[in-house]
Amino acid sequence: MPAYETILYSVDGAIATVTLNRSDELNTIVPPMPDEVEQAIAAAVRDPAVRVIVLRGAGRAFCGGFDFGDGFHHWDDQINTGGQWDPGKDFAFSTAPVLAPTQKFMSIWRSPKPVIAQVHGWCVGGGSDYALAADLVIASDDARIGTPYSRMWGAYLSGMWIYRLGLTRAKEYALTGKPLSGRQAAEIGLINASVPFAELEATVRRQAEQLASIPLSQLSAMKLVVNHAYENMGLHSTQVLGPILDGLMRNTPDAKAFIGLAAEKGARAAVATRDGPWGDYSQAPADERPDPNNVIVVAPRRGEPE
Repeated sequence: MPAYETILYSVDGAIATVTLNRSDELNTIVPPMPDEVEQAIAAAVRDPAVRVIVLRGAGRAFCGGFDFGDGFHHWDDQINTGGQWDPGKDFAFSTAPVLAPTQKFMSIWRSPKPVIAQVHGWCVGGGSDYALAADLVIASDDARIGTPYSRMWGAYLSGMWIYRLGLTRAKEYALTGKPLSGRQAAEIGLINASVPFAELEATVRRQAEQLASIPLSQLSAMKLVVNHAYENMGLHSTQVLGPILDGLMRNTPDAKAFIGLAAEKGARAAVATRDGPWGDYSQAPADERPDPNNVIVVAPRRGEPE
């Protein structure tokens, strides 16, 4: 079993669990998280005992999206030349299956074994792309799912928001970037179900055990036929265009001012400027944000203090 830096991986019977494990940073995405998620999914696929995979986040969030607090410098080697953004490097990196973070998260989609995303707390930006690549998504009622990058500094990456929603809703959330609670997301069909946080883990476990009772070949066949139908609708083409547009939108004058503010005054100041007019995400009143007391506790890594 490899020693992961940003995730945890475990197997219990026929169910493998992949846990994003940067809880102090809301499980935001930094290297090597995309590689480690891909490796963990591959380990589950190779394990003949595993039939179902569960994805979740440690602490009080599923995933807060890509970490931009330091100006996105985690990816400098892949997207910059001489300290400046290099669009040629960026598009080559962001669309290459062996390199692109989005494509590494899409290993969830490509897994022949069904994947359930267990969503709580914040599930935003690239984190929502990650969750929506799963086959089933079950969230806590108070979770918040959204793409604030629709307003600044990004574009749809995986396209899963588009393919999970009809045209009317897809346009609405693409243009506004407004978040949905877990309950709202279930009501409009973005995700499968929403339950009180206290019931989330048990609900996901029960669904995973039910799926695991079905022969793996049957699960794989049904997943393949549905996935193939959506790939015939142009999913791959959307995933080529999305990351290219994302690179462009990270480097407009407005985007550079946004990330400059984050570097100077902190990510919270930049986010407040972006979301203040909407009164949502971190600018929302407490009852329109995830309950900070709803925490997924994971066992410490071997050798770590409890």
